[in-house]
Amino acid sequence: MIFGAFFKALGQLGDPRFRRVLLLGVGLTLALLIAATVGVLWFIQWLSGDTAQIWLLGEIRWLDDLLSVAGLGVMLLLSIVLMVPVASAITSIFLDEVAQAVEDKHYPALPRPEPQPMTEAFRDSVNFLGVIMAANIVALFFYAIFAPLAPFIFWGLNGYLLGMEYFQLAAMRRIGRQNAKALRKANRGTIWAAGALMAIPLTVPVVNLLVPILGAATFTHIFHKVNAHRPVASG
Repeated sequence: MIFGAFFKALGQLGDPRFRRVLLLGVGLTLALLIAATVGVLWFIQWLSGDTAQIWLLGEIRWLDDLLSVAGLGVMLLLSIVLMVPVASAITSIFLDEVAQAVEDKHYPALPRPEPQPMTEAFRDSVNFLGVIMAANIVALFFYAIFAPLAPFIFWGLNGYLLGMEYFQLAAMRRIGRQNAKALRKANRGTIWAAGALMAIPLTVPVVNLLVPILGAATFTHIFHKVNAHRPVASG
């Protein structure tokens, strides 16, 4: 089921609605990371000032430059680590369009779902962004300690988070938040495995930017498969 859903999603990558969501997500992510870097560098400059008095060294004029270089290095590292998670979270605001494109092609008999309010979609995306950023920052510690296992930690962690987010998104459109949560819990093993499949391309530059689109499309197929066997009505 997982691979069938994935290859159906892969076969629809040329859909214009997929491309639109991809460009929106990547563009907004780059803007956010650039703005965050500029903000951090400005704060460092403001905090350190032009000169500083250091014991034994006296007045120095290069501390702000040193801190700025260090801050830029840290922000570049964080941007590399967080680029795809942040893109995933931002793109999730627009993933309803991806799910609808999948349903239009593969499930044309379905009625149109009630659209999710933009404020609710934004709130869910911000919550997901906070969780995925915090989890990946904390995971840096474990990557350093268990370096040989770092790829598996990365895939397992992000597979769980992406699977939870994308399945919930696909399911809420059709059966509401509470039923979606219950269905996700009932199929957590399948969802985590499919999420791990989505997380593997995260380590491949450029390809990783397609993950939010592929994830939303794949989990839309998975939702319809598992929902067909749900013991309650999908009203």
